[in-house]
Amino acid sequence: MTPGVRVAVVGAGYVGLPTAAALATFGHDVVCAERDEARLAALASGRVPFLEDGLGGLLAQVVASGKLRFVRGAAEAVRGAEFVFVCVGTPEGDDGAADLSFVEEVAAEIAGELEPGAIVVNKSTVPVGTAAELERITGTTVVSNPEFLREGTAVGDSLHPDRVVVGADDRRAARRVGELFSETGAPLIVTDTVTAETIKYASNAFLAMKLSFVNALAALCELIGADVRDVVLGLGYDRRIGFDFLRPGPGWGGSCFPKDTAALVRIAEDAGYDFALLRAAIAANHEAHARVVRKVEELAGGELAGRTVGVWGLTFKAGTDDRRSSPAVAIARRLVELGATVRAYDPTVPPGPSPQDLSGTVLCADAYDACRGASAVALLTEWEEFRGLDFVKVHDVMASAALVDARNLLDPAALRRTGFTYAGVGRP
Repeated sequence: MTPGVRVAVVGAGYVGLPTAAALATFGHDVVCAERDEARLAALASGRVPFLEDGLGGLLAQVVASGKLRFVRGAAEAVRGAEFVFVCVGTPEGDDGAADLSFVEEVAAEIAGELEPGAIVVNKSTVPVGTAAELERITGTTVVSNPEFLREGTAVGDSLHPDRVVVGADDRRAARRVGELFSETGAPLIVTDTVTAETIKYASNAFLAMKLSFVNALAALCELIGADVRDVVLGLGYDRRIGFDFLRPGPGWGGSCFPKDTAALVRIAEDAGYDFALLRAAIAANHEAHARVVRKVEELAGGELAGRTVGVWGLTFKAGTDDRRSSPAVAIARRLVELGATVRAYDPTVPPGPSPQDLSGTVLCADAYDACRGASAVALLTEWEEFRGLDFVKVHDVMASAALVDARNLLDPAALRRTGFTYAGVGRP
C-alpha cells in the first residue's frame, strides 16, 4: 500500500494522538476527531493537552506538512476516509467489566457517514466479541488493532512498535490495515478479531503479574534479609525472564493495567473459568500499597494521626501527568484517612486547591515545601529530580528525618550518613 491513504482517527487522547501523529508521519492523510472542546482548543493552538515526551514536536511537524488536521466530531472526520481508527476510552465499570459506552457511541455516530468499503479499526481495549458488535452497528468490516503504547514513550512505541497485531475475519482487510504500518518494519501478526482482542488483555495481565511478583518478592527479601536488587539481577539475566517490569515499587497503576486485569478476570468468569492467578496478582498489588503505608506509619513513630507526612510524586509513573489508578494517589488517600496531614509535590501537579482525586492533600510548590515539618516523607514516583535534591536541606526542614523510598531511587548509605532513617523496597 502506497502512502497517502485517507485515515480518520476518532479520539485525541493518550492513544489517539500518538496514533494519528505516527500514521501522518508514515505519509497518510489523517483527520483526527475530538469532541472535548478544551482539548480541541489546545490542539488548535499547538499545545498537547497532556504530558508525553516528543509528541508536541511530532504533531507540529505533521500538522505543518498538511498530513494531519483536527476536527470536532467523528462524523465529519470519517467522510472520505478509507480507514477509521476508534481510539476512545473503555473505563472499568462497577462490575469490573470494560465500559463500552464510548466505543458504541462512536460506532453509532459514524454508521451513516462511512464511505462504501471503509474499514473501521478498533484500537480501544475491548472484551472479546466487541468487533462483531461494532460490525453490527456500523454495517462495515471491523478490524481489531490493539495498542501497546506506554505513557511517556508513546511516540517511540508508535513509530517503532515491538509488533503490530491485526485481527479480522476478513484476512484481506486485516492485511490492508497491517500495511498502514509497513514503515515500522515491525513483525505483523494477522489473526481473527477474538484472538487479537485477547492478545491485548493477555499482554497487560502478564506484565501486571510480573510487577506483582517482584513486589511480593521484595516483601520476602525484607523478611529474610536479602537485597531485591541483586535478586533481580540474578533473574533478569535469564533470557527467559528479562529485566523489564522487574522493578519493585509501590504497586502498578495507570490507565491500563488496573482496568484490563479486572476486565480479564470478568471475561474469564463469564466464560466459566476462575483466573485465580490473575486475581492473586491484583490482590498482591493492593498489598503493595498497604506495605508502603505501614512503612510510613512505622517511620513516623507508629502513629499517623496528627503527624505530617511528605509525599514526593503523585503520577502512576515518571514521564507522564496521568494519575489514573496511581498507587501514589491511593497511598496518599490512605495516609489522609489515617489522620495524617499529607503535603505532596509532583512536577506535573500545580500547587493550590486540590482536585477531587487528591482531596485532603496539601499540594506544594516543590519537594522541600512538601516535607516541611514532616515526621516522614514517602517517595512514590520515580521523578529524576528527586535524586538531585539537597538532602541536608531536606533533613533540616523535616520534624524527623525519615524517608520511605518506594521506588528504590535513592542511595540508602548516603542518606543514612546524612542522618536519615531510610526504608526502601526489598532492601536491607
